[in-house]
Amino acid sequence: MVKQRRCVDICRLCRVLRVVVCAGKVLAELEAHVDGVRIRISDTGIGIGAEAAAHVFERFFRADKARSRENGGFGLGLAIVKWIAESHRGAVELASRPGAGSTFTVTLPR
Repeated sequence: MVKQRRCVDICRLCRVLRVVVCAGKVLAELEAHVDGVRIRISDTGIGIGAEAAAHVFERFFRADKARSRENGGFGLGLAIVKWIAESHRGAVELASRPGAGSTFTVTLPR
């Protein structure tokens, strides 16, 4: 049962991340290690500035304040990703620079 739940949560996690990084090209990588798994989603989009990057995992945060719910979601996607990762004793990280795209990395232990 736990294994099935983890699989479902990983699928949800990937779906949420895919929506978040939809600008430009997207590369998804899954690496299995002895101690766990690493999911890395990278894009070639506009990137995220340092000020916004500090808040992207907060609920209802939108880096682009001009976006509305109709075309930009609720600002919950990355907060959900963080919650799922942490509920499995994992972590999520962001590496990004404006104009250079973003990489979200989720690490989950075995």
